[in-house]
Amino acid sequence: MTVSHDYDLLVIGGGPGGYACAIRAAQLGLKTACVEERPTLGGTCLNVGCIPSKTLLHATHLLETARDGHMAGFGIRTGPVSVDLATLMARKDTTVATLTEGIDALFRKHGVTRLTGRARLTGQGRVDIAGKTASAGSVVIATGSLPATLAGVPVDNAAGIIVDSTGALSLPRLPERLVVIGGGVIGLELGSVWSRLGAKVTIIEYADRILPGMDDDIRATMTKLLTKQGLTILSATSVSAAQVDGGEALLSLTVADGKSSELAADVVLVATGRRPNTHDLGLETVGITPDDGGFIPVDGRGRAGMSGVFAIGDVTRGPMLAHRAQDEGIAIAERLAGKPGMVNHAVIPAIVYTSPEAASVGRTEQALKADGVPYGATTFPMLANSRAKANGSTEGFVKLLCHAGSGVVLGAHIVGDMAGTMIAQIAQAMEFSATAEDIAYTCHAHPTHSEAIKEAALGFSGSAIHI
Repeated sequence: MTVSHDYDLLVIGGGPGGYACAIRAAQLGLKTACVEERPTLGGTCLNVGCIPSKTLLHATHLLETARDGHMAGFGIRTGPVSVDLATLMARKDTTVATLTEGIDALFRKHGVTRLTGRARLTGQGRVDIAGKTASAGSVVIATGSLPATLAGVPVDNAAGIIVDSTGALSLPRLPERLVVIGGGVIGLELGSVWSRLGAKVTIIEYADRILPGMDDDIRATMTKLLTKQGLTILSATSVSAAQVDGGEALLSLTVADGKSSELAADVVLVATGRRPNTHDLGLETVGITPDDGGFIPVDGRGRAGMSGVFAIGDVTRGPMLAHRAQDEGIAIAERLAGKPGMVNHAVIPAIVYTSPEAASVGRTEQALKADGVPYGATTFPMLANSRAKANGSTEGFVKLLCHAGSGVVLGAHIVGDMAGTMIAQIAQAMEFSATAEDIAYTCHAHPTHSEAIKEAALGFSGSAIHI
């Protein structure tokens, strides 16, 4: 007997993973709906994450370029430079609104039904949405993540003194002193924004260096460069408590040797990571028990719990990145339509959009050493790259890690103005199991930043030209 459903596929969550999954499924002929609790689509990434933060990063990079004498070195004199914070925030909000409206248009174009409200699973193939039940042959959970909390440091975005990443994107005033708890991607990006705007920024990181999990060469270089830009970095330091009094916060700090101190701030940004948004979804009704971290366990094809239930993106273990969620969502849709639907989780780039940028893909040198993998490391400095030299932005390097025997690229780590764009070439090379020789003997246009990748690849055989 054929069971009739309202939809072939119902996606819970309209973020990058959810909306991409819904659109691809509709393209492949599946009757598809996507339910989102927010009034706008795009999830955290588009509404209060990737897109607004990159808008602010770009604007403040322009400010810094005009203000720090860089342009004067090219004979361009700008005179006094100032910032209209209200206009800057309005630009950010307009960018977000334009893109969220664009996803609505894509839903209409491809025939995806948009449902608004809080969704909760009520059994296999059944979802309650704001009191109404919808049925589907398959359900994809794509509810993303939320800012992680820190014991003893209560976030209150409305008060604007102790905030999370959402609050830090919309501060109504420029704080004189900003303390960022967490030296990961979010903390460094937003810390850079407010530092360029004029705040005195202190980064507090529990680990021995900022950017835990990235290659040590990136961590050391970024520490040096961000410190040079005026950020104070306190590593191997923890925050045990915060008190708000008289419009400021007082933090209790403990360093690695056990010594305690206090630090005052006008605004504190809690950027200690993110946690899966899996609370009150009715997971138990479809046989799903989250793990100790709140993540939904899935198999290699994204299946979770009962037949027909899948989970993608931040609700599952793995890097909490929009592009991972998007690729997983597209893969699920294609599998449901009878296609292979592949995702290579070993080749997922990660980028820090500071200035300069930092980008990684594949294994770190430390991981290769720990696993006993025979490898060769080769590094080319951006200082020797002609385009970087012409642009006056020579900080950073390209580092390739290749198997010692075969030369197959195992990982890449870049610091430089174009690192986030450059890393895509290496990710694609790794997807096809390319070797250093394959990259080295591929013609690269001159003059481009990407020539640094070619030179690093040539360096694997000791034949780099420009160093």
